[in-house]
Amino acid sequence: MAGADGAQQHHPCSICMEPMAPTAAHRGGGACEHAFCAACLSGHVRAKLECGGGAVVRCPDASCAAALDPELCRGALPSEVFERWCAKLCESLFLGARCTYCPFPDCSEMMVADDDGEECVTQSECHGCRRLFCARCGVPWHAGVTCEEFARLGDGERAREDLLLVKAAREGNWKRCPRCRFYVEKSSGCLHITCRCGYEFCYGCGQQWQLIHDGCPGA
Repeated sequence: MAGADGAQQHHPCSICMEPMAPTAAHRGGGACEHAFCAACLSGHVRAKLECGGGAVVRCPDASCAAALDPELCRGALPSEVFERWCAKLCESLFLGARCTYCPFPDCSEMMVADDDGEECVTQSECHGCRRLFCARCGVPWHAGVTCEEFARLGDGERAREDLLLVKAAREGNWKRCPRCRFYVEKSSGCLHITCRCGYEFCYGCGQQWQLIHDGCPGA
């Protein structure tokens, strides 16, 4: 507002009380008239985000309970503070919902698990990178292998070619040696298997072979 001499009036910042030109004043909320300098408003928002409070940042004026609007504050905030605030607001929208993250390191998109209280959906598509992953296991999609089969695999057995082998083993009813985990396929003969590692086991139940082996479901 211009005075009688045509000069602009300088109103004080509501925090530091230093006079501000109208072009330097930042209103933080649409529900209040309090204005702040960029340094004070930025410092207030940063402090609230770093103290671990909620995503809603209130007006710094002690007599005002209005919430600050990120878009109104944007011009006074460093980009990293603005982005952190927006991310926190987005996460607050998902409170109470079951969230999952894209397992690919170059993406890590956060998503709400859409299971509606029913059995967890396994094969999912990331909204960000559009790649498939398993929402239950939190890993890239293990095609042809159930979650239970995948959980039994060691860390070095989860590559794509390993998963194809697991699928082939299930379809061919192959067994794994209980000692060395090598796959064995029986085409004929009795259930007594001697693995290449020397371990003897039953092809029907997977137990160590005994001279008397009664009650085996595969017998």
